[in-house]
Order: sequence, then structure tokens, then C-alpha cells
Amino acid sequence: MQQRHKVSRTRRKAVFAVVGLVLGGGGLVAVNAGANASDSGKQQASTGAVACPAVEGRLTNVPAGARAEVDRSLELMRQQVREADARMPSVKGGTAEVSNIVLGPLASKRAAVLERIEIAVERTGAERPRDLQSLAVCRVAGQAGAPAAAEDGGEQGAGESQSQGGQEQGGQEQGDGGQDGTGQDGQDQGSRQERQDGGQDGGNGPVPEDFVDITTVAPNVERPRRNQDASNGSFQSRCGVNEQGQFNSDNVIVAPGVDNGAHHTHDYVGAEGVDAFTTDESLAVSRTTCTNGDQSTYYWPVLRDRDGVQESDAAQPGGGADGNVGRILTPATVQLKFVGSPRTKVEAMPRFLRIITGDARANANGGANANARWSCTGFESRVELTDKYPICPQGSKVVRIAKFQSCWDGRNTDSANHRDHVAFADRQGNCPDGFRAVPQLVQRVTYNGLAGSTSFALDSFPEAFHKPVTDHGDFINAMSDELMEKAVNCINTGRRCG
Repeated sequence: MQQRHKVSRTRRKAVFAVVGLVLGGGGLVAVNAGANASDSGKQQASTGAVACPAVEGRLTNVPAGARAEVDRSLELMRQQVREADARMPSVKGGTAEVSNIVLGPLASKRAAVLERIEIAVERTGAERPRDLQSLAVCRVAGQAGAPAAAEDGGEQGAGESQSQGGQEQGGQEQGDGGQDGTGQDGQDQGSRQERQDGGQDGGNGPVPEDFVDITTVAPNVERPRRNQDASNGSFQSRCGVNEQGQFNSDNVIVAPGVDNGAHHTHDYVGAEGVDAFTTDESLAVSRTTCTNGDQSTYYWPVLRDRDGVQESDAAQPGGGADGNVGRILTPATVQLKFVGSPRTKVEAMPRFLRIITGDARANANGGANANARWSCTGFESRVELTDKYPICPQGSKVVRIAKFQSCWDGRNTDSANHRDHVAFADRQGNCPDGFRAVPQLVQRVTYNGLAGSTSFALDSFPEAFHKPVTDHGDFINAMSDELMEKAVNCINTGRRCG
């Protein structure tokens, strides 16, 4: 895996070198990147500006198990080209500026997605596609090597919205659907119109309608009734608030081996040094921020104060280059609590079990896998918001809650869509047939200084517009067997540990 890391970064350097050569000999031409990847294998042409190589023509006999991921990746690349097109009119200067501001970042993003396609195919047991990275670099239309504008036809100006069945949250059933690199990449017309109509940060969202005064919301929190067999204890890992500043825009669960696979920045606590190239082996020997020796990794999108103060990543992938702007907020508190089942005792979860909860593209996917929960301190027992940011009263902190799946299939530590091996219990707390109750991670993150504010937002994919419904969390269990046994014992005997 470390070798793949080196290869990946070497490829990126080669991509940027080619971008410089492409731009070196030509002037700036007006851009329209509405290009459609065709089966011709020729250049993916636009009606006037950025021309990118077609990818589909290189992808013959895609395995059925990789088709959904490949289709999502192709749509994501179309979206990336459309975004580059929209950025071009604002570029001031010549070829160097176009390279630095538009074509360079575009090539980096395409290279990451192309590698994602390679990995998706390889995971099925098929041979890894060759030479896809040569398709990462796009040209300014009108330069040598760029196709005629109408060669492949124009891409639809609106991305297609797709969704695959999902899982209800807070005790409902699950299926396909994605988060981060596995999510659906289409965006619906409402979201496109929202981007065109504006909102904070030049149309990148969020919009005023994404916020609500929590004091005006009726109570909506329900708790399942517990029976005599319930496991009523809890176990906590105390891992800090990322005061060390561990950030990156990777996602090792859904886009392993891909730099900037998330296109938004994550906070990390627990195992140190986690990135897209982390392995089970490296987790097992990692240092940790957790006081009890828990080597698990816990990560989630950062929250930013978008009040005009820029972070150091303002021009970097995962930051400003992907539409994530503002000052990253350090949480006031981070609580990582494992709780039991209201119906039965729990058993140990396996080491290196991977769980994602929520959907980073829920606004485009129809919300089937959404699991966002927002509140304010003093209101949590009564009100949880799923698709709105809370406007909290003075003296109250903003709260994010992530409740992870608590049922495991008893066999697998991961699955193709990173969801099918785990499930939520139903509203009564019962696991689906064939699943076993395991400790449920409940992650609670709070923030100071946001009372009355509507200028904050979580990081997101560019096409997710920082919608509160897209909040999500990621977890890889790397507790030692002894620590997990202690957690299970505490939970099953009704004790509060940690």
C-alpha cells in the first residue's frame, strides 16, 4: 500500500508537468466545459473551451460489481469539467494563471477519480485498467491537440440525479447509496438552481433557508423502550478535540489510495497519521490521541466559520479549491460513547470493522442514507434537526450527533458499498435477521461561539452545497481485543466506563 502511495504521488507530478506543457504554447481561449464522455475514445469536446479526453472508450467490459462506482465516477468528472468551465471567466492573466487556477486543479481531481475507477475494477478481481491516468489532463479548446467543439457533442447542462435504495436512519433498513467516494454524483435541478441563485459564498451555499431558530421547533426526539434484557451501560474513549490539527481531505474507507478522495477536509481523532493510504497493519501500530490506548480512527467533516476569515487551505484541494472556505473551528468537546441495545446484550465488534454513517451527497441522493442530527446544548433531549442548521440561543453550543449502525452481519468488516455489512436496528431496537447487536458508537461534537450565527457550515463535496443533511461520520475500529472486551463487559453489566 505504501508503494501505491508513492506511485499515486508520482502520477500527480507527471500530470502537472503535462499541464504545463499543454499550456506553454498557446493563448487563452474562452471556455465552455459542457462535455460528454463518449465511447469514441477521442477527446471529450465542449461547445467552446475546456476539452478533456473521453474516458468511457477506454473502459471496455467493466465488471458488473464495479459498474455503479464507474458510472458515478464518470458523472463526477463531467461535473468537475462543468465547474472548471464556470471558473474560467474569472481567471485574470495568461497561461500560467489558467494552469494554476483551472487546469492544474482539474487534472488533479480527474487523476484522483481515474484512480478510483482503477481501484473499483481491481477490487472485483479483474485486471486493473491501464493508462487511465493519461486521460487526466484537459486542454483549452483551440490549442493544438484540442478537438473541434462539436466532435463529441455537448454534455447536458444539468447533471442527472440518481439514487439507489437506502437505509432509514435511527433504526431503519439499509441498502445501497453512497457517502464520499461511493455516493451518487448527480445533482438535482433544485440544487443546481440554488447554486445559480446564490447563497453564501457566491452561490456555493448554504442559503438562509438552511438555518432555523431551534427555539421555534417542536419536540421530535423519541427513545425506544427498553426491556429487561437491555444492555444499559456505556463505554467512552477520550481522544481529544483534534487540538493537534490532524486534517486531510482523504477517505480511507470509501476511497483508499486516492489523494483528496473526499474533496472536503476531515477532523481526525484517535489513531495518528491516518490518510488514504492507511492500512489495518499501520493502524495496529499507530500512536493514538485516546487516553485508553484505543487505536481506532474517528473522522468527520470539519465545521467552518464562513465569516470572511480564510484558512491556510484557501487555495488547496479539500479547502478553497473545492469550495470549502472559512476558518476551521476546533470543537469545544468531542464525546465518543459506545452504548448498548434496548433489546439485548451486545457482542464484540471485530477489529478493523469499518462503518460510515450519513451520506455526503444526501441532497442529490434523495436522503435515503442521510443520518444528520443537529441540535443545541440544552435542547438535545427534545429537538434534533436533520436538514437544517440550528440557530442556537445565547449561552448554547451548536451540537452535531452521529449515531452509527449497531448491527453487524457477523462475517464481514466491510462491504462493496461500505454499508451492507452493518445495519441499523428498527424503531424498537431489534436488529434485522442475520445481524448481531454490537456496541453503538454515538459521536457528539460541540462548538463554542456560534450562538445566533448563520455564517457556519460543514465542509462538503462541491455539489453538496454544504447542506446540513450531508453531515456524516466515519469509524474504523482498531481497539485491541482486550479493550473491546472491556467495553462489551461495561455495556452489558450496566456500568459507565471511561
